[in-house]
Amino acid sequence: MTQGLIMKALSGFYYVAPEENPGQLLACRARGVFRKRGMTPLVGDRVEVEEDTVTRILPRKNELLRPPAANLDLAVMVVAAIQPAPSPLVLDKLIAVCEYKQIEPVLVMTKTDLSDGREFASIYERAGFRVLFSGEEEPGTEEILSVLRGKTSIFVGNSGVGKSTLMNRLFPGLSLPTMAISDKLGRGRHTTRHVELFPIPGGGYVADTPGFSTVELEKYVPIRKEELAHCFREFSSFEEDCQFADCAHLKEKGCAVLAAVERGEIAESRHQSYCAMYEDARQIPDWQREGGKKS
Repeated sequence: MTQGLIMKALSGFYYVAPEENPGQLLACRARGVFRKRGMTPLVGDRVEVEEDTVTRILPRKNELLRPPAANLDLAVMVVAAIQPAPSPLVLDKLIAVCEYKQIEPVLVMTKTDLSDGREFASIYERAGFRVLFSGEEEPGTEEILSVLRGKTSIFVGNSGVGKSTLMNRLFPGLSLPTMAISDKLGRGRHTTRHVELFPIPGGGYVADTPGFSTVELEKYVPIRKEELAHCFREFSSFEEDCQFADCAHLKEKGCAVLAAVERGEIAESRHQSYCAMYEDARQIPDWQREGGKKS
């Protein structure tokens, strides 16, 4: 029996880096008991392996199902300043999931040589998130690397935003495939087909993930409407001043969050995303909100 880290999952195989020899990957299958328990080994899992079989998944601190990964410290949200234009709702959904799962979101604005993206970035800086910038003339690689070192990080973002290009710039040895934006569709084609961890110089791991064009929050985790406000960190400074303890921050009288939006202390786009997500959360069935299985 040996313990190791799942570096890649592909076509039913899990490629595990043993603790005693992390440079040699073991191609393993998973025990059928995981399926019976509704569990799936994920990239980032620490596991026990016996005779090329994953026999136990060690306790996780968090997990994501889309993209499938576990034990994450940081989620690097790669957002293009232009082409494709950033979608606040998609980004805010991803950030909410990370806040819920206690994964620290970090934004990286790419293509800043084409458009600086400062106005969009300021929305998230004011909300309390770290925003870094990367373009052809000012790649910002050292600052980004300093944030990643010693952490397990996942790179996520819409197709075509330059995730793989950015990772190749940060880690030249990866040589990840890239593809140009389609002028007809206004978006990139997926160049990453699976989640895979890569060790980084100075310690830590980074994962590239398949791109996406839309995000459905319920496919990640069913955040209850009562919990959603806690996933918008800029609300916390105002919530205690709401007139009613159970304020939903939608249109209630005496809502301090709404007053902050009116004053410009909370970005209107962030509150609009919250309202849209709250309405989605209303539609989540009770059994799913409680984390159970439909009978």
